[in-house]
Amino acid sequence: MRKVAVFGKPGSGKSTLSKTLAKVTGLPLHQLDSLFYQKSGEPVAREIFDKAHEDILISDSWIIDGLGPLGAFKKRLDAADTLVYIDLPYLTSYWFVTKRLLKGMFIKPEGWPEGSSVLKGSMQSYKMLRLSPSFWNDEFMAEVEGMVQHKTVFVIRSLSELKAFIEKHAR
Repeated sequence: MRKVAVFGKPGSGKSTLSKTLAKVTGLPLHQLDSLFYQKSGEPVAREIFDKAHEDILISDSWIIDGLGPLGAFKKRLDAADTLVYIDLPYLTSYWFVTKRLLKGMFIKPEGWPEGSSVLKGSMQSYKMLRLSPSFWNDEFMAEVEGMVQHKTVFVIRSLSELKAFIEKHAR
């Protein structure tokens, strides 16, 4: 486990899992939201994001948490030796986004891009969740399963599996 891509729908626990893996493995953690958004909450120029993303991909080791632009996502899947796909039920993801929004009214969520609005980010997460079935679908799952021959692939489909994965890798 040297190059780890952690991905899934908004509100699936990617950040929590990624932070735990980084702490335990010592691998550098890169959260895409922090690369993709400026302190004002506005997206960075695409060229700046692409350069930063490429620099991470060519480094010796990393954990990258998030989706980002589709082209960058595909490159990340190719470069990673370990894939962690968190595919929780939609109701769970909606609940996690709502919980983050409610807590974010009082405390900025850990890892949240500096200066970014939790409300705007949550609305974007809800929008992405509505659109998610067009991307996170059986075709994508088949693509991920096809990578098993060349990569270590974990697919997490429930909160109990997510907790078990974190506990197993937190040792």
